[in-house]
Amino acid sequence: MPGAVLPRDLHPIAWWAWAIGLATAASLTTNPLLLLLVMGSATVVVMARRSGHPFGRSFRLYALLAALTVVLRVVFRIVFGGQEIGDVLVPLPEVPLPDWAAGVRLLGPITSQALLAGLYDGLRLAAIILCVGAANSLANPKRLLASVPPALYEIGTALVVAVTIFPQLADSARRVRAAQALRGGATSGVGRLRRFLVPVLEDALERSLALAAGMDTRGYGRAGGASVRERWVTGGLLLAALTGICVGTYAWLDPTAPQVLALPMLGASVVVAVLGLVSAGRRVQRTRYRPDPWRGAELFTVGVGVVVAVLGWYVGRSQYVVAYPGVDVAPYLTPLALAVGLLGALPAIATPVPASSVVHREVTA
Repeated sequence: MPGAVLPRDLHPIAWWAWAIGLATAASLTTNPLLLLLVMGSATVVVMARRSGHPFGRSFRLYALLAALTVVLRVVFRIVFGGQEIGDVLVPLPEVPLPDWAAGVRLLGPITSQALLAGLYDGLRLAAIILCVGAANSLANPKRLLASVPPALYEIGTALVVAVTIFPQLADSARRVRAAQALRGGATSGVGRLRRFLVPVLEDALERSLALAAGMDTRGYGRAGGASVRERWVTGGLLLAALTGICVGTYAWLDPTAPQVLALPMLGASVVVAVLGLVSAGRRVQRTRYRPDPWRGAELFTVGVGVVVAVLGWYVGRSQYVVAYPGVDVAPYLTPLALAVGLLGALPAIATPVPASSVVHREVTA
C-alpha cells in the first residue's frame, strides 16, 4: 500500500546503540523508580519488536539473570554487609574473624538501610543486564557480524560467537523440553533437572562451536596476503593508540596529572587508532550481499539511545539527590528523570515490525 511501512528487520547496530544508551543511563543512577522505568522501556520494546528467530526468545533468560542478580546482591549485603547503624530488622550475631581479615564483617545486625542499599545496587546491575539482553534479543548476531568493519572482524567474530550463547541456550532449552515431554520419565526433582541441564548445555556449546567453525571455514577475519611490514605497521599503530587512550583517560580522570596528557593525548590517540583501523581494514578482503540499509528508523533508534544517555548523565550531574537517593528517604522523580525512563520505549512504536515476527505472521495469515 502507498505510504505503508513494510515489515523489515532493523539494523543490528541501531539496536545495540539504543541498548547501550539505556544501559549508560542506568549505570548513572541508583534511583529504583528510574531503574524500573528503564527496565520497563527495554521490556516493552523487546515485546513489540522481537523477531521469530531463536535469539528473539532469549530475553527471558536475561530477565531471570537480572532477577537473580538482585537477589544475590541483597544476600551479599546480609552476609558481608551487616552494620549496627540504622533500623535493625534482624539482630543477627557477628561472626568473629581473624586479624588478617580486618575490615571484613560476616553477618551482624540486618538493618533496613543495608537491605535498601543492596536492592538499589542490584537493580542497577539488573537494568544493565536487561538492556544488554534487549539488544541481544532484537539484533540478529549474524547480520551484526556482516556489519562489523573489516578491521574489527577478528574481534567481531569472537564477540558474535560469545553473544549467541544465550540465544542458543533458549533454543536448546525449548527443543530439549519438547523432546523430553515426548519421551516421558521423571517430571520433577533432581533427576529431571540433570536430564534437562546436561543436554541443553551440550547442545548450546556444540552449536556455538559449529558457528565458529563455519565462520572460520568461510575465511572470516583472514588477513589475506599481507606482508610482514604491513602487519607490523598495523599492530604498531593499534598498540600506540591503545596506550595513548589509556594514558589520556587516566590523565583526564586525575586532576593532578599534566593536562597535556589528557584531552590532547586522547585526540591524538583516536587519530592514530583510526589510521590503524584503516590499515587493518585493507588487509581483510570481503564482500557483502545485500547490506543492511540505514534509514530513518535506524537513525531515530540511535538518536533515542544517545538522548537517553545524555539526559541520564545530566540528571546525575544536576539532580544528584534524584539520581542517587539516600536509603533513609523515599526516592522520587522529576519531569526530566521521568523523560529519561520513558523515552527509551519510543522505538516500540516508531520502528517497523520485523519481517520474521510472530505478530506479522499472524496478521498476514
